[in-house]
Amino acid sequence: MRKILKLNSISPLADEYFKSYEYSDSVTNPDGIMVRSAAMADYAVGENLLAVARAGAGTNNIPVADYAAKGIVVFNTPGANANAVKELVICELFLGGRKITDAIDWAKTLKGEGENVGKLVEKGKSKFVGHEIMGKTLGVIGFGAIGILVANAAAALGMKVIGVDPFLSTKNALLLDPSVKLAADRDEIYKNADFITVHVPLTPDTRGMFNAETFAKMKDGAVLINNSRGELVDEAAVIEVLESGKLERYITDFPTDKLIGVKNAICVPHLGASTPEAEDNCAVMAARQLWDYLENGNIVNSVNYPAVSMAKSGMQRLCVHAKGADVAKIVAAVPNVANMQSASKGEYSYLICDLSKELKAADLKKIEAVEGVIRVRTI
Repeated sequence: MRKILKLNSISPLADEYFKSYEYSDSVTNPDGIMVRSAAMADYAVGENLLAVARAGAGTNNIPVADYAAKGIVVFNTPGANANAVKELVICELFLGGRKITDAIDWAKTLKGEGENVGKLVEKGKSKFVGHEIMGKTLGVIGFGAIGILVANAAAALGMKVIGVDPFLSTKNALLLDPSVKLAADRDEIYKNADFITVHVPLTPDTRGMFNAETFAKMKDGAVLINNSRGELVDEAAVIEVLESGKLERYITDFPTDKLIGVKNAICVPHLGASTPEAEDNCAVMAARQLWDYLENGNIVNSVNYPAVSMAKSGMQRLCVHAKGADVAKIVAAVPNVANMQSASKGEYSYLICDLSKELKAADLKKIEAVEGVIRVRTI
C-alpha cells in the first residue's frame, strides 16, 4: 500500500484520490507528500519518496533543486487559487484609490457621540476623500493565471491596463482582454501606471525588484499592490517613499513588524488564497497530479521536471529521471519499447517507456548504469 504524508491540513476533497492509500499526518517513509506552507528544508527524505505536491503555486518552502537531484518530482497548482487572489487584488485597488481603511478606523472613534455622530461624519469625511479607479492606468507585472484575471477584471471596471511579461505564452496572450496593452518593459509601466500590481515568483532576479531606483521611476502618488511575495519589495525603500509621499499606498499580503503601523501601508494578513474555494481547488489539483504520477508516471505541473504524460499501453511502464544525460543512450538500453515520450527541463530530463514485455533485473541494472540516470521506476 502506498503511503502519503500530510504535512499540513488539506481539504478533505483530496481524500477521494487516496482511498486505497495510507493517507495521514503521521505516516513514515512516505511515497508522496501533500503540503501547503510547511517548511521542508530540514525534512528527512526517506528512500521511498517519489514526489511532493504543493497545494498552491509558490514552492519557496520546498528545496526544489535538491529534490530534482534525487529524482523527486515537485508539483504545484498554478491557477487553482487564481480567482481568490484576483478578487483580493480588485478589493485592494479600491482600498488604494479611496482612503477606506483610514475612514473606517476614524469612524470607530465616534462611538459614544450619540446623536452627534451624523454631524461629525459630515464634518470629518472630507479628510478621507480619495479617487475612483475608473479611467486610471493599472500596470500588471506578470501575466500568469492571476495576472490575466486581474487585467481582465480591471479592464471591465473601466481601467486602462498595460502589462509586461517576457515569458508571456501565446495561449495566455489570447486570454487577455483586447483592450490590455503590452508594455515594452517594466520602465514603461513605472512611468505611466497609477496603480501597479505584481504577479511574479520570487527568484534571485526578482528579489528586491522594487527598490529606491524603481520607486524613483514611478509616477508621484502611485499605488503598489504586492500579493506575490514580500521579498520582491525592498522594505526600507518602500517605507521611505511612503513617508515622503512619493508612493501614495503600499498594499501587501505579507505584513512585517517594520511595515505594520507605517502610514499609508496597508498590511493584509496573507489572505490571497485563504478561501475555502481556493483551498479545495488547490487540494484537488495537487492530489490528482500526485496520484497520476504515482500510479501512471505522468508529470503535469512540475516545477523541477518536464511535463510528460501519455495513456498507458503495453505490459509494463518504465519511468527514468536523468540529469545531463543523452536520452538516446537511455532508450538504447531499454528493450521491448512499444511507445515512449520524453522531455527536458533545464538540465533534467524525464522519459516514459511502455514495454511489450516486462524488464528483467539485468535490464534495469543496465538502464541504471547509463551516465546521468538518477532514478528508474517501473509501474
